Amino acid sequence: MRIVIVGGVAGGMSCAARARRLDESAEIVVLERGAHVSFANCGLPYFVGGEITEERSLLVQTPQSLRAALALDVRTGSEVTAVDISAKTVSVRTEDGTYELSYDALVLSPGASALRPPLPGLDSPRVRTLRTVEDAVALRDEVLAGARRAVVLGAGFIGIEAAEALARQGLEVSVVELAPHPLPPLETELAWLITQELGELGVEVRTGIAAASVEHGDDADVVVLADGARLAADIIVLSVGVWPDTAPFEAAGITCERGAIVVDAHGRTSAPGVWAAGDATVSVDAVTGIRRPVALAGPANRAGRLIADDILRPDDARALPHPVGTAIVRVGRLTAALTGANRAALDAAGIEYRTLHLHPNQHAGYFPGAAQVHLVVHIRTADGALLGAQAVGTEGVDKRIDVLATAIRAGLRVDDLIDLDLAYSPPYGQAKDPVNLAGMVGENVLAGTLRLWYPEDLDEARENALILDVRTPAEYATGFVPSSLNVPHTELRDRLDEVRAAAAGRAVRVMCQSGVRSAIAHRVLVQAGFDSASLSGGMLTLRAWLGARQNEVLERPGVLAHA
Repeated sequence: MRIVIVGGVAGGMSCAARARRLDESAEIVVLERGAHVSFANCGLPYFVGGEITEERSLLVQTPQSLRAALALDVRTGSEVTAVDISAKTVSVRTEDGTYELSYDALVLSPGASALRPPLPGLDSPRVRTLRTVEDAVALRDEVLAGARRAVVLGAGFIGIEAAEALARQGLEVSVVELAPHPLPPLETELAWLITQELGELGVEVRTGIAAASVEHGDDADVVVLADGARLAADIIVLSVGVWPDTAPFEAAGITCERGAIVVDAHGRTSAPGVWAAGDATVSVDAVTGIRRPVALAGPANRAGRLIADDILRPDDARALPHPVGTAIVRVGRLTAALTGANRAALDAAGIEYRTLHLHPNQHAGYFPGAAQVHLVVHIRTADGALLGAQAVGTEGVDKRIDVLATAIRAGLRVDDLIDLDLAYSPPYGQAKDPVNLAGMVGENVLAGTLRLWYPEDLDEARENALILDVRTPAEYATGFVPSSLNVPHTELRDRLDEVRAAAAGRAVRVMCQSGVRSAIAHRVLVQAGFDSASLSGGMLTLRAWLGARQNEVLERPGVLAHA
C-alpha cells in the first residue's frame, strides 16, 4: 500500500509517523515543497529575537533522520501541482522536472500561505513574512545587518510575537492593526493590558487603522497609513492572516469552502481515498458550531494521527474532535491565553451567555511574588455550560486556561469547577484556586445570589441608577465614576439610610476594585430591599474596558472628567 502525504510539519508528519507505527509494510511518501519537512514553526519569532540562537534548533527532523527512524520516503523541494482523482495520481514538480506518482491513500496537509492584500508597493524586498525557517533566517540577517526600524502589519499572535522579537533586538517597532485592539480574539478589557505591555516594550501600537501603501526608498521604505501617517521602515513584517493553500486540490474537484477543504468526522474529503488535515481544512467549532479553518499546531497534529488510524484501522478509528481553539502567547512580562468562544463568536452564533470577571492571585497572597490573573469566563445563561475563557497575567495563566479548556471539552458546567481538586501549595496556587473561584461566582450568578452589571452598562447606570462605590476613601481618590457615592463596604450596614436617600427610589449599582467587596455589599443591599447589582470585575475591569478613555470618564478629587 502506498500512502502519499502532501505537506509535512504538523498534520502531515504526524500522519506519516502514526501510519508507520501501524503498518511496517506500507510505502509512505511525504512530498514537501519547502526545504524542511519538520521544523518548529512556532519557534520562528524566538529565533528572530535571539532567544533561540541556532538555526538547527528549529529543525525537529530531517529527511535522513525520518528515513532512519521510520523508513519514510521524504521528498523536499517537491510541489504537488495537480491531483487526478480518477487515476489516483498526483503531479509533482521538482527542480529536475515533473513526474506522476500514484497513491492508494492520499493525505493533504498543505497548510496555509500568508495573505498579501492588494496594497501598492507590497512587492518591496523589505516586506517579509514569518512562516518558514527561511523567513526567520532572512529577518534575523536583516536585524544583524543593522536594521533600526520595523513596521509589523497585523497584530495577531504571529504579528505580536514578531514585534516583541524585533523590539528585543533593539529596533524601533510599530504595529498596525485594523481591529480596535491587538490580539483581536481577546476581549477588549484584556487586550488593553496587552497594549500597555507593548508600550512598556517600546512598541508603538496603532489600532483601528489600515496600511494604504508602501513607498519604496533607497535607504528605507515608508508605510503610509489610511489616515496619512507615514512610518519609515527598514523591515516590514506582513502578518495580516493566512489563506488555505489548496488551489490544485480545489481544481481537482475536491469540495472546499472559502478555500478550505471540507472533511468529515474522520478527515475524509469529498474524493474517495483522499483525506485532509491541518490549517487548510474546515473545522467545526466545538462551542458555536461555526465552520472555519483553525490554524493551530495541536489540532493539526491530532488530526494527522487520527487520519492514519482511519486509513489503516478504520473500524477502530476515533472521530476528529471539534477544536475549542486553545491558544497562548507571551507579550513581554505578560502571558495571554484563551480557549473556547469569545463574545464576538457567541454573539454571531446567537448564544445567550453571561460573563464573569475575576482578578485572583496566581498563588497564595502571603507568599512572595503573588500577582493577579485577570480572568474572563463566559457561561451559557440557560444552564451555566462553559463556553469560553481568557486570561492575562504574569504567572499561572497557562495552568488555568488548560484546566478550563479541559472542562469545556468535558462538557462541564461552571458550578462543576467548584469541585475540581486542583494542586495547592503556597508557591503554586490557592486553597480556592482561581478556577474554583470562577465556579463559585458562576454558581452565585446562576442561582440569583449574585446579579452582575458590566462596563458597557456604565452610561445607562449613570443616568438611571445610583452608583455606589464601596472601596476605601483612599482607593476612591485614585479615580471614581462621577456622581457616585462612596461608602466603604465595612460601613454599609450602618449607612443604609444614607444610601436609600441618595438612591431616591432608583436602582443601586455597586462597584469596588475587583468585584469581591461589591458582591458582599450587593448581598447586604438585596436583603435590605434594594434593586442592586455588582460590577463584574470591579474598577480593574472598568479601567481596562475604557482603556485610553479612562482619564476622560473617571474623576479624581479636584480633577473633573471630560465625559
